[in-house]
Amino acid sequence: MAVLLKGAPVATAINARSKETVFELQQHSIIPTLAIVRVGERPDDLSYERNAMKRCASVGVKVRNIVFPEEVSQEEFYGEIDRLNQDDTVHGVLIFRPLPKHLDNEKARNAVIAEKDVDGCTDLSLAGVFTGSGVGFAPCTAQAVMEVLSYYGISVEGKDAVVVGRSLVVGRPVSLLLMRANATVTVCHTKTNGLSEKAKRADILVACSGQMESIGRDYIREGQTVLDVGISWNEEKQKLCGDVLFEEAERVVDAITPVPGGIGSVTTSVLVSHVVESAKRRSGFMF
Repeated sequence: MAVLLKGAPVATAINARSKETVFELQQHSIIPTLAIVRVGERPDDLSYERNAMKRCASVGVKVRNIVFPEEVSQEEFYGEIDRLNQDDTVHGVLIFRPLPKHLDNEKARNAVIAEKDVDGCTDLSLAGVFTGSGVGFAPCTAQAVMEVLSYYGISVEGKDAVVVGRSLVVGRPVSLLLMRANATVTVCHTKTNGLSEKAKRADILVACSGQMESIGRDYIREGQTVLDVGISWNEEKQKLCGDVLFEEAERVVDAITPVPGGIGSVTTSVLVSHVVESAKRRSGFMF
């Protein structure tokens, strides 16, 4: 049976580090602050907002909620984003997307300045991941994968890693983070020829294509570490499932993240840690 790489202890460790930094910042009268911008009342946005606020409160990060009706004008919406960009008391800005079509989701993705883009979604932040320049932050889910590997002491250097998925949110940035950690990385996707054979050769397999339970016995082998980023509702099983067929993989691989309770439970802690790091960077203090 595989070792379960649970996310809860990883999140706890990240929160502890964040809390220590918040305490140091407070000694200089700096309160790390996250602005959450929400348009409308989407249930998934509300759920994530509640979780983010709870996590922020647990480490001492202040939250400023900005809520607009769905019919908000472009002028009002982007005017508020500009104000948040210029507000020195705000250290991170999170915009819930997708937005109503009249607000232009692509424009909104790049509206926040990289220094405050704690979600790691702007072109400048992604360029920072590509170059390793430290501009902005990596996307939270991609960073969460690396945090799990680090916490459980799973060496990346010199390993063959296969990433199944190429999205800007996870696939491409996590491949760059793995490469930066000296893994040899192959990026695959649902159109890759011989995908199962390529996946099976990996020492570290990251499943993030969004295709529920598409990674089965033919894709895995003994000795692998599998990080399952996917999360979907399985109507037949009446439960949340990942991209990996867990029942088959758990019996074969060395280690695997569960769904739920794996990567997803780490992402909010990463988001909050980015807010804290942004406050630290902008403070200029070294501690």
